[in-house]
Amino acid sequence: MSMRKFLKQVGVTSQQAIEKAMRDGGAAKDYEVKAVVTIEELGMEHTVTGIIRGEG
Repeated sequence: MSMRKFLKQVGVTSQQAIEKAMRDGGAAKDYEVKAVVTIEELGMEHTVTGIIRGEG
């Protein structure tokens, strides 16, 4: 799998999972989020953090 295809898959599937969780759990508040990508063979770990704003 190419790097671009992998990153696209991560983005699309993550967005779908987050949207479902917010629908099921309530989207009225803000949520702290963290995404971690690792490549164990290279000893690489990349973390992105942020806040997803709720609808309320």
